[in-house]
Amino acid sequence: MGMAASQARFLGLTARKNNVEFEGQQINQQRTTLSNQSANYYNDLLGMTVPTPPSVDSYTKTVYTFEDGALTNTITSLIAQANGQYTVSYLARWQDDYSVIAASTSVVTRTGTAPDYVYSIGSTELRALGTEDPSIENDQERLNKQKEEQAWLTMLTNKYGETDWLVRYVTDTTTGTEVPYFYSRNDLNNALYDEQTGASLSNINCYTIGSEQKVQEHIAIENCKVEKDSSGRFISISIPEVITGVDEDGNPTIETVYTDYALTTSTTTDQDAYNDAMNQYEYEKYLYDQSIEDINSKIEIIQAQDKNLELRLKQLDTEQDAISNEVDAVQKVIEKNTESSFKTFG
Repeated sequence: MGMAASQARFLGLTARKNNVEFEGQQINQQRTTLSNQSANYYNDLLGMTVPTPPSVDSYTKTVYTFEDGALTNTITSLIAQANGQYTVSYLARWQDDYSVIAASTSVVTRTGTAPDYVYSIGSTELRALGTEDPSIENDQERLNKQKEEQAWLTMLTNKYGETDWLVRYVTDTTTGTEVPYFYSRNDLNNALYDEQTGASLSNINCYTIGSEQKVQEHIAIENCKVEKDSSGRFISISIPEVITGVDEDGNPTIETVYTDYALTTSTTTDQDAYNDAMNQYEYEKYLYDQSIEDINSKIEIIQAQDKNLELRLKQLDTEQDAISNEVDAVQKVIEKNTESSFKTFG
């Protein structure tokens, strides 16, 4: 190889070596960037909060109840006072067997013209509640029935706000008694009817007399006394009642009388609240798992990219070694040619 060719080869190898070194630097920079991205993703993983399933215990509470005749009372609040007594709130529940309740409705037929429509169910015409029943022949029975219906009318008005009601009676085949069924005239007037047959096309509310649970709330009764057992549970309660009167001289008197009740302890779980919390947990867990899967996928992509860069870097190292060896060989040739030239002109 001549001097000129050796010099050209040396310059080409030097340029290639510089290019390999530059590409290696670029790859190392890319790997550093990938490493930082990967570290950020791992930090995201470490910073994520793992969803915790709800505990049934968190939605279970101790309930204290006491009986007062037909009333079942459930304590809703027990607040300790500075004097060692308690402020108590409770719900009183009882079954009212003589109450207005919803009943199954029937198809109502409307005849006549507005505003004097006549409403019937089957062949029975609905009668204005509280008016005389012409089917009752005995005057006293008819009067008693009218008084009873007036009481029902008051109950319906107090509960639903409507003042104009109609009634029909159906014989209970089991007991033989006449069961009343009530319809609000306003509901009847506003219903939809078939223009040809007059039959009702929309639902019309119907009511009757039956059994219904009633609830009354007693709030913040002060100066109640409670007794606990050795485990700290309440076992009895004394509720005060203020009684006013007059003494022998006509002076007003005030007396506080306590009534003692035994407390029954039970536990109850708010199943609806627990189910809501479990549904929220399942949703959060789904989002958490999706986030974990998404981050892991990104990390896998980074790892694959880094692996490819690592392989390329090894190839460049191999190429760098080969170039260095060839540069050394070309340098020796140049040195040899130079030495030979000096001897020729020496």
